[in-house]
Amino acid sequence: MFNFLNKIFDTNKGEVVKLNLVVNQINDLESWAGKLKDNQFKSEVVKIKGELQEKTLDQVLPQVFALTREAGKRVLKMRAFDVQLLAAIALHQGKIAEQKTGEGKTLTAVFSVVLNSLTGRGVHLVTVND
Repeated sequence: MFNFLNKIFDTNKGEVVKLNLVVNQINDLESWAGKLKDNQFKSEVVKIKGELQEKTLDQVLPQVFALTREAGKRVLKMRAFDVQLLAAIALHQGKIAEQKTGEGKTLTAVFSVVLNSLTGRGVHLVTVND
C-alpha cells in the first residue's frame, strides 16, 4: 500500500528523471570541456553569450555547466557530482533543492550563477557559510 501511495504522491521522482536527461547532456560534454586549453574558456563563454540572441539559457545550460564543472576541476580541484548538477538545474529553474551539510551547496550554486550571469542583468548569491 505504501509503495502505491508513494508513486502517486512523489512528484519529485518524475522531476528528477527530467533533470537527469540534462545531466546526461552535461556529462556528454565533459570530454569536450576537458580538452579545452585554459585560454579557450573565455572565447567559449563569449561565443555562448552571443548565442543568447537566438537561444534561451536552458538551451545553452549543458555547455555552460560543462565549462563550469571543468573550471572547478582545474581551479578548485573539485569535480561537481551529478547530484550537485541536479540541484543547480533546479535552482536555475527557480525551484528549491535541499542539500544537507557537506553536500556542496556553495559549489552547486556556482553553476546557476554562472549561467544566469550571461544575461548581463546581474545575479546575487547569498550563503550562510562562514
